[in-house]
Amino acid sequence: MIKRIVQMTFEPEHIETFKSFFEERKATIKNFDGCEFLELWQDINEPNKFFTHSIWASEHHLNQYRFSEFFKDTWRQTKAMFAEKAQAWSVQVHD
Repeated sequence: MIKRIVQMTFEPEHIETFKSFFEERKATIKNFDGCEFLELWQDINEPNKFFTHSIWASEHHLNQYRFSEFFKDTWRQTKAMFAEKAQAWSVQVHD
């Protein structure tokens, strides 16, 4: 199992646009093969800072999503709203 956390900081004027955009696309992301969980977090002290938290069955499944045309289009539109470069972490879960 892979947990993926992506930190994104948006220009303040794009916060509501991003939230709506994520809402429109989250069902499709959740339906990708191997996606077991997806949620969006918003920082309480810096409201233009968001995190996505997702769980994938394997790195292979995550990469299938990351290299899909859907992801490329989603990321292109999302990046256009950034105030700074995103950061991402993929971690292996050990019980």
